[in-house]
Amino acid sequence: MTQPRDETEAPHGEVLPGVSYVMPVLNEVIHVEAAIASLLDQDYRGPFDVIVALGPSIDGTTELVERLSRVDRRIRVIDNPTGSTPSGLNVAIEASQHPIVIRVDAHSLLPRDYARTAVETILRTKAANVGGIMKAEGTTPFESAVALAYGSKAGLGGGAHHLGGEEGPAETVYLGVFDRAWLTRVGLFNEDIRRGQDWELNRRLRAAGGVVWFTPKLVVVYRPRPSLERLARQFFSTGLWRGELARRFFSANALRYFVPPVMVTAAVLGFVIGVVGLFSALAGGGPASWLLFGFVVPAVYLLFVAVAALGAARKEGGRTGVWFLVVLPCIHFSWGLGFILGFLKLTKNIAAHTGR
Repeated sequence: MTQPRDETEAPHGEVLPGVSYVMPVLNEVIHVEAAIASLLDQDYRGPFDVIVALGPSIDGTTELVERLSRVDRRIRVIDNPTGSTPSGLNVAIEASQHPIVIRVDAHSLLPRDYARTAVETILRTKAANVGGIMKAEGTTPFESAVALAYGSKAGLGGGAHHLGGEEGPAETVYLGVFDRAWLTRVGLFNEDIRRGQDWELNRRLRAAGGVVWFTPKLVVVYRPRPSLERLARQFFSTGLWRGELARRFFSANALRYFVPPVMVTAAVLGFVIGVVGLFSALAGGGPASWLLFGFVVPAVYLLFVAVAALGAARKEGGRTGVWFLVVLPCIHFSWGLGFILGFLKLTKNIAAHTGR
């Protein structure tokens, strides 16, 4: 008997559902070829397709991806005129055909057993979405410092999809392997949310009665941004949209999301108060000189960064430790400032002005 095109029979007789890999791509000429290669090298025996939603890139990504699709017909390229991640995911999902949808990032490298493990987990748990750990790995001392920040509580504050943990229901997971029926039920990704759209979708899945399932068996290698400027832009944009989400769904946000903006506010206010106290002291020790104690807050933060950098140096070497002194404040202040502006309803104005 001929199997449907979205299923195939495994050697032991079980029927394997087809999977669709969906990948939004914009200006990723450095990483995208390796990311696509990791999909074609999966050991999953079921049928699959690869849908690349190509935004208006200017760095050679368009030519590279189109060449790859001509060489391998399993790769389909479709246009994503806006270039945004959620719209790219949606057009790719709508162009795909299989019952399991696997979200892929152009910065990610999937291990060979990723699809097989994910499908086994989603069939076993009946979850709406399954995901695992984002394992950041750098190839330079700067990228290694960024990777350490991703995987430490000092950097992004923890979370199972960064640090690992017990298998089970979760608030959100990295990337995601979805049951298409659940995606259809809740209406795909919200294209009005440029960053954090995965968290927002998982919130809707859980609200509709679906289970978001974390498993440490799924480990995805992630390549960090290669420069300080791109890192700052990434985290400012991420913080901006996280602030927007915190304003829209305040009670649904974990406490850790509010730590960076509180820290940024406290450090800046402490510095300003300390400067006022300094001028007062220099002017003759007026009643405001006690405000010098404001410097305690930024001093404590700098000590925290220094201690974290020493730990990074012991783990990855001196050059990575030195970069950690820069990377950690860059992540904290970019994310925290973005969060504050997003929470103050400035997300759309800033995103429109910057093109994010």
